[in-house]
Amino acid sequence: MSSESDRNERMEKIVSLCKRRGFIFQSAEMYGGMNGCWDYGPLGAELKRNLKDYWWKKNVTEREDIVGMDGSILTHQEVLKASGHVGGFSDPMSDCLLSRARLRADQVPEQSGTAVWYSGAKHEESGWSVDSEFAVLVPEGKDPDSAKKTARQFYGERMPDKKVSPKELDLIEEKREELEGTTRFNPQNGSLLTEPREFNLMFQTSVGASSDEGSIAYLRPETAQSIFVQFKNILETSRQKLPFGIAQIGKAFRNEINPRNFTFRSREFEQMEIEFFCRGEDGLRLTDEWLETRMKFYESIGIPRDKLHVLDVPDGERAHYSSKTYDIEYDFPFGIQELEGVAYRTDYDLKKHGEASGKPIEYFDEQTKEKLIPHVVEPSAGCDRTVLALICEAFDEETVTNDKGKEETRTVMRFDPKMAPIKCGVFPLLKNKPELVAKAKEVKELLLPFMNVFYDEAGAVGRRYRRQDEVGTPFCVTIDFETLGEEDPELKGTVTVRERDSMNQERVSIDDLTGYLLKKLV
Repeated sequence: MSSESDRNERMEKIVSLCKRRGFIFQSAEMYGGMNGCWDYGPLGAELKRNLKDYWWKKNVTEREDIVGMDGSILTHQEVLKASGHVGGFSDPMSDCLLSRARLRADQVPEQSGTAVWYSGAKHEESGWSVDSEFAVLVPEGKDPDSAKKTARQFYGERMPDKKVSPKELDLIEEKREELEGTTRFNPQNGSLLTEPREFNLMFQTSVGASSDEGSIAYLRPETAQSIFVQFKNILETSRQKLPFGIAQIGKAFRNEINPRNFTFRSREFEQMEIEFFCRGEDGLRLTDEWLETRMKFYESIGIPRDKLHVLDVPDGERAHYSSKTYDIEYDFPFGIQELEGVAYRTDYDLKKHGEASGKPIEYFDEQTKEKLIPHVVEPSAGCDRTVLALICEAFDEETVTNDKGKEETRTVMRFDPKMAPIKCGVFPLLKNKPELVAKAKEVKELLLPFMNVFYDEAGAVGRRYRRQDEVGTPFCVTIDFETLGEEDPELKGTVTVRERDSMNQERVSIDDLTGYLLKKLV
């Protein structure tokens, strides 16, 4: 297993490549950036679109028991009151007293060491003093006196006269105590954290000309609720019978306390979600079936099963509405993290919305002549997280020998061909040969109706190959003098097709080129 420093270095390289090659940019970067928000560049947009299109194809287009919808982002406050989000959708938040960074209190790791407590500090020469409780946790094996540096930094920030160096402050130490498994300190700097307090995660806005209680709406914190409130309309218009599902891909918004790990935890994100309605007696069985279906999906897009982990979420850690939840996790460079949850939500959601609206949400079984409230199995995948997993899985570096016999590092994004943003690069061997350029553009136009093609005539062919390797293009087509039949008449009308991963090259007739590539791109 690679070391933490190796994994951090790998993640840094991935983030750098994403910006350099146009996958992902910091939102509003030129104004200092907006934390927790990201913009997808040309290649990132294509990658994300390929993922969403394939997810929709496998889960809606190719299935008779699932239909699609696209709900509104602005959400009526009564919908979220019924679901329990209003007043109940929050995380515990703590602030670092030293850096003022905000941390989720339930995600602060347990630490052990010596806690050094101070009641204040003073500066004899100026007569300045401050009474303010502060503490520093010194890890086991370190000198507890090392806490003084952090404490002086804390109290120094509270001095009105910044001309005095924090090093000149006299600290008023109260006590030292040995702690095990504490979560009261920032693991980054040892500083004491504030007591946890609840922080609502929803973005609130007003709809209409006035800003009163009745105008309150929210940017939806999840896509599921629009499916539940439209259940009856979709049932009546689609004429589906249990079991059946409703699928949706859409944006959701959460005011995360601590966005982190690049695009993994963001304030604006996209979900790919299915609510699969069934009888109560089938719920647990279908949850297991959906888990396996979703695992196969990730394998089909290029994420190997040995990089995936299934967490059977224990009692007490599941959402209140769930009687069974599996988390599908991926081994990111920054650790094993959730990609998707497969949850058995029982009949909680439809029952709550029926009660709150006064309009019971029921399903009438024409065979048994009974009315029932369907139960729900929910496979809910993070689109942005999956894109990041695809990027992390694809990123590779290898040592190769170039045309001059020298070793060099080749960076290659080994996307599964159906996920790759660009499917084919098309190059004329030389840009100063009009006949080669004309034929290359002809080939590009031939392929464009069937796939995303990138045309490039700048620089040596080897460098062009490397550029396409770095963005994950699975195939490159070179139009050379053999294509024109100048060196071997038998090769006229053929091109060189170079494969990304093996770097092997093959001559293919232009007439057969489209079919040849399409077979390899599925």
